[in-house]
Formats: sequence, structure tokens, C-alpha cells
Amino acid sequence: MSGGLRLVNAGKKQPGPSSVLDLFPRRVILPTVDLFSDIPKKETPALSVTQLVRKMKRAIESGVGRLWIEGEVSNLKKQGSGHWYFSLKDSDSQIQCAMFSARNRQGSEALRDGEKVKVFAEATVYAARGQLQVIVDRVEHSGQGDLQARFEALKKKLNAEGLFDQSLKKPLPKFPTTIGLVTSSTGAALQDILNILTRRAPWIQPVLLPVLVQGKGAEKGIAKAIEKLNAPQKYGYPTCDLLIVGRGGGSIEDLWCFNEEIVARAIAASSIPVISAVGHEIDFTIADFVADLRAPTPSAAAELAVPDHAELLSLLENQRTRLLRSIRYNLREPALELDSLSDQLKTAAARSIEQSQRDFREIQLRHQALHPQKIIERRIENLSGLAKQLERATAQQLSRKIEQFRSAKTLIRTLGPESAFKRGFSITLSEDGSILRSASDVKPGQKIRTKLIDGEITSTTT
Repeated sequence: MSGGLRLVNAGKKQPGPSSVLDLFPRRVILPTVDLFSDIPKKETPALSVTQLVRKMKRAIESGVGRLWIEGEVSNLKKQGSGHWYFSLKDSDSQIQCAMFSARNRQGSEALRDGEKVKVFAEATVYAARGQLQVIVDRVEHSGQGDLQARFEALKKKLNAEGLFDQSLKKPLPKFPTTIGLVTSSTGAALQDILNILTRRAPWIQPVLLPVLVQGKGAEKGIAKAIEKLNAPQKYGYPTCDLLIVGRGGGSIEDLWCFNEEIVARAIAASSIPVISAVGHEIDFTIADFVADLRAPTPSAAAELAVPDHAELLSLLENQRTRLLRSIRYNLREPALELDSLSDQLKTAAARSIEQSQRDFREIQLRHQALHPQKIIERRIENLSGLAKQLERATAQQLSRKIEQFRSAKTLIRTLGPESAFKRGFSITLSEDGSILRSASDVKPGQKIRTKLIDGEITSTTT
């Protein structure tokens, strides 16, 4: 199979004849008589195929003509051109019918698969294919067909037993890995299913249990295949997550094995979810009502059975994008908050550093102001100022004193002893230098000094 999908054929090949001779158990002895003695000689002219078909057509149209025919409608096909084609059948035979401009024909509404009808038609031969057919002019309802009656009876019976209840429907697995296929190994339905599984879900492992899907006894093979796939350990089959049971389109007779009770009960008893995929969209069988899900066609069954890996990848990519967007958004908000906090922190730090620097400068200034050297310098400066002030004050005071001294000197000169000395006066002092102003201040034998203008005389009193 393409796309890496490998089909596991769970069925066993049935032994068959290796040649056509194996069909005959004993030797066949042919008679010796000449069976072909009535064959015309080669000189007799041969008819062309067209001449033969025209001859048959004239014979049938003239010999049979227009008449009423009764039978059951099967395989009705309504073409877009307005012409309808169907089969009319009974228990032993069937014939192809055509009804041109069917909607304008009387009784055409009675034409439905499974309906028993009477048609007024002309027997003829379709020349392009050499096929016997009847051209229908009119239709009358004749009652329900035998197969349709059996269909309705079984449907009513199983519905009464509850086999159609929605509560019994099992959900399909979202991501199956192994799918059992109960269908013909040679039908187009199998290829359609495998192609779609390969395209949509290349990881799927399909497990085929090949069965007959029409004809007598086909229903038993279908039921047995469903039973086997539900007991994989017993029969050595892979364990399936899902079963697809069905076939391609056909007449009601072709699809009838899916209307048998044995198949319906096998589907109902399946522990594995079952998708019924029988015929075309307009075809309904009993299997459709019992299955967990009815697909209109085998291809649709494969579509419904598995997710599309391209859609899954797209969904995962979308989820990834949304997740990344959410992560980026969730990270962006804290990042913005972090940036804001960082800016605030930087601003606060800058302000704090600036304030600290101001405080430091103030402390430094205070420290410098209180530093012993600065104190000494200030005190030296103060002392220097005081010294200068003292010097100025001393100088001023000295200047005043000098001036006073000079004034006093002048005054002393004017009023002092010198002037008295010059005028012939003298000053008598005691031994300790006190001025003697009165004779009573002197005791006998006391030494006294007498200052004159040009010297001093020491004497003793008597």
C-alpha cells in the first residue's frame, strides 16, 4: 500500500483448483458423434453484430410488443436528464427498464427501491449493448415487494428489542491506531477505504478480514468475521480499536446480506465500535440502524473513522501559535512590570544615591568642620584674629599709654620733682622709698635719702 500503510490480511486463503481440469473429479469422455453437422458452410453470408441486434430487436418488438409487467423495483437511478433507469425483478429473473422523462409519466412517484409495481412498457433491445430492456410508459403501485416487507419486519422486530437505541451506541475512538475491515478483498470499497486512511492517517494499521459481501451465505461470513475480530487473542488477530463493515453500492439484492438478522446481532454484540458503510448515500440497511455510526459510503466511513493528519498538524500549529502567543503575553506583562519596576528602582536608587551623596557631603562638611585639624585651624585662625585684635588693641593701648605717658611726663616735668629740683627743692624718702612729708614720719636713727637735682644724699636722723 502507498503512504507506508500496510494491510494485514487476517483471512486465510481458501484452497481452490489449480486449473480448470481440477474441477472434474473423473475423466470426461466426449461423445464421438458429430455435434456440429448442421453448421452452415463457409460460403453462407455472415451477419454483422449490428444486423443481428436489429433482427433481434424487430423480433422482440413485433413478437412481444407493449404489455403490462409486474415486479419489484431495484437499483433505481434518477439521472439529471430526467430519465430514470431501474431493474424490475421477481424471485427468478430481472430485466432492465428505462423510463424517459420520468417525472412527466403517470405513476412515476411509485418507483422506489423495494416497491412492487405494474408497468406498461414495450419490450425491446438496447442496440448499443445488445441488451434486452423494456421502455416504461406508465407505472401503477402493486404493493410492497417481498424484500422490502422482510426489511420492514426485521427492522420493527429489532427496534422493539432496543437494538437501535441511541443509548447503546458506543463512541468512536478519537485517535484509533488499528482498524478492522470486514469487506471484500477485491471490491473497490476496500481500495477507497485504504486510500483515504493512507491520506488522512498514515499511522493507521488496517486489518482486513475478507468476506463475501453478496450472495447466499455472505451474511454468515460477515457475522463470523465481526465475532473473530472481537476475540483477537483467540484467533491471533491484532486488537482493533474500530471496525468498518460494508461494501460498495449495488441493488437491494446485492446489499441484502447486510439486512440479515445474523449480521445485525453480530454488530450489536460487538464490544468494538462499528461503522456501517453499505452502498451509496441513499441506501439504508438494517446494519446501519444497529451500528454505532452509519456512514453514507465506504469512503465516508474512512473519513469518519480517523482524523485528518493535515488538519491535526494545522490544529497543533494553531495551538502552538496560540500557546506561544499566550506565553509571550504572559511573559510580556511581567516583563513590562519588571521594566517599570526596574525604572522605578533605578529612579529610586538614583534619588537615594543623590540624597546619600548630599547627606554624605553634609556629613563630610560636618566632619571636616569638626575635624581636630580644622578645629585647630579655626582656633589658630581665631587666635590669629585675636592676636591681631590683641596686637591692635595693645598697639592702641600702648599708643594711648605712650600718649598718656608723654602727657604724664610732660605734666610730671611740669609739676614733678625735677621742676622742683630745678627751683632748688629736694625730696626726702624713707629707706623703703616712701616720701616723707612730715617730721613726725621720721624716727631717730632712721636712715633717709634725699634726692636733689643732681644726685642723692643718704643720712641718719638724730
